[in-house]
Amino acid sequence: MHFVEVLTDADIPRFASNARGEGTDDENRMAMSRSIGFFGTYTVDEKGEFSGNRVEGATFPNWVGSVRTRDDLRLVVDGDRMTEQFRRPEGTEIRIEWQRVK
Repeated sequence: MHFVEVLTDADIPRFASNARGEGTDDENRMAMSRSIGFFGTYTVDEKGEFSGNRVEGATFPNWVGSVRTRDDLRLVVDGDRMTEQFRRPEGTEIRIEWQRVK
């Protein structure tokens, strides 16, 4: 199966040039550090539980080709909510809660 995840900070200031490819160093640094997008494939086991994913493309190129298993990433679905938990390489724990929109 496939996934797409795009996370952005709504408070990132607009580029003064109003052109995506013409940001200043500071504008580009801010946009890169406060947003991430990636996509790929994921698998579920015979019980329908998440078993792993593979990143096929990302706004941060170092993630392309990375594989995460349920040891690295935990996804729990409870009704209309899904919680994603993982630990970054430097030790920071990340928890994201998704809510289904009706």
